[in-house]
Amino acid sequence: MRVGVLTGGGDCPGLNAVIRAAVKTSVGFGWEVLGIEEGFDGLVHSHTRPMNAASVSGILHLGGTILGTTNAANPFSYPSLAQGGKTIERDISDTVVTNFRKLGLDGLIVIGGDGTLSIAERFYEKGMPLVGVPKTIDNDIDGTVISFGFDTAVNTARDALDKLHTTAESHRRVIVVEVMGRQAGWVAVHSGIAGGADVILIPEIPYDISKVAHTVMTRERLGKHFSIVVVAEGAFPAGGVPTYTEAKRAGREQRLGGICERVASAITELTGKETRVVVLGHLQRGGPPTTFDRVLGTRFGAGAARLIRKGAFGRMVALVPPDVKSIPIRAAIGRMKTVPVDNDIIESAREIGICFGD
Repeated sequence: MRVGVLTGGGDCPGLNAVIRAAVKTSVGFGWEVLGIEEGFDGLVHSHTRPMNAASVSGILHLGGTILGTTNAANPFSYPSLAQGGKTIERDISDTVVTNFRKLGLDGLIVIGGDGTLSIAERFYEKGMPLVGVPKTIDNDIDGTVISFGFDTAVNTARDALDKLHTTAESHRRVIVVEVMGRQAGWVAVHSGIAGGADVILIPEIPYDISKVAHTVMTRERLGKHFSIVVVAEGAFPAGGVPTYTEAKRAGREQRLGGICERVASAITELTGKETRVVVLGHLQRGGPPTTFDRVLGTRFGAGAARLIRKGAFGRMVALVPPDVKSIPIRAAIGRMKTVPVDNDIIESAREIGICFGD
């Protein structure tokens, strides 16, 4: 057997833990392993490297991915230069399938988020034997209770909130912190609760800025002259739409961002309070993975190799406590896992006084 391993989409802590476990488990099964570089782009251009136990030594604690990754190389909509210098999108998926066969691969482990897994599902439908591993700091992939990378991202955001409390209180300011998550509010909710936020704004609950201002001023009257507001990048006002910093272009989706500035400006206008903005951005993607993500990544990587050994192609490993099981990739990408507004975590947050802007 010869298997390939690739990482696609945005990077996140724990990717190397998955690669390490997938490679070591595969080698233990007596297989050859090829690392595919830069996601599916590595199969477009046949950029690979042989891997063994020595190749993955000492990477468990490292953030990022030793194989490299990209979120702008979908072979089904591949950006290419046409005559006149205009960028167009072409379907070059047959090239990927051809190169897969030329490399002599019997299976492929695809580690990625919903975009990467959606691409993987289409290749599976074209006859490519592959399995998936869910990766996202956003925790928005359905079918798994949690994805590796999420715990580290939440801890990074929570650590920032801990530090921002002291400067907010010292200067009697409102600090608005923007966190990642796309159209799901998991990072905002978990880091906001753990970091003692007073307001949490998420895409699942469109906000009324007057309610946010009311919370700030209520705290002011109670002698609490500062407030911490956590805003998910995909949050938006009731009757409004999400804020984007970059429009969709060939090979790339729209890029969220800017909601933090809008919220901060509105708070100042309605309350007269001085505000400051902190956008955590890619800080949440970097750094060493937490213990939880190292263990989960290891379980996922080994589990993916086991799926290949069973011939269970077209499936994705998933955490269904207490076990790592598998579900069809098609089921995982069928819908986005967002924060249920009737979840007890939201109820508990409301009961301790956190405002969600509604």
